[in-house]
Amino acid sequence: MIILFANSKLQKEFSDDKKLKQTRGDPQAKLIRQRLSELKAANTLADMWTLPAARCHELKKNLKGHISLDLDDPYRLIIRPSGNDVQYRDDRSLVRDSVTGVMVEGVKNTHE
Repeated sequence: MIILFANSKLQKEFSDDKKLKQTRGDPQAKLIRQRLSELKAANTLADMWTLPAARCHELKKNLKGHISLDLDDPYRLIIRPSGNDVQYRDDRSLVRDSVTGVMVEGVKNTHE
């Protein structure tokens, strides 16, 4: 899968292991790297739903259109579908098999 970043600052942080550990701490940094590796290895976003530890789910309300991947509780890696081939059903739910690229938006406590 193609992985893009919402901004260059986020891309630099997530691309530099030392910087990622400094800003996020070692446990969260490891989980971020793991989720990014899983995303990179996935053919489509549907593959991520098969990984129980990732606990993928579509978000609602002010984060509608975004997807959450588990990190260390209560933090989640927030992504959104990217690309021209993204499809939606009539009920506006995402056709996960159509997503071959994602935009990493950041890390967030979605329960705040």
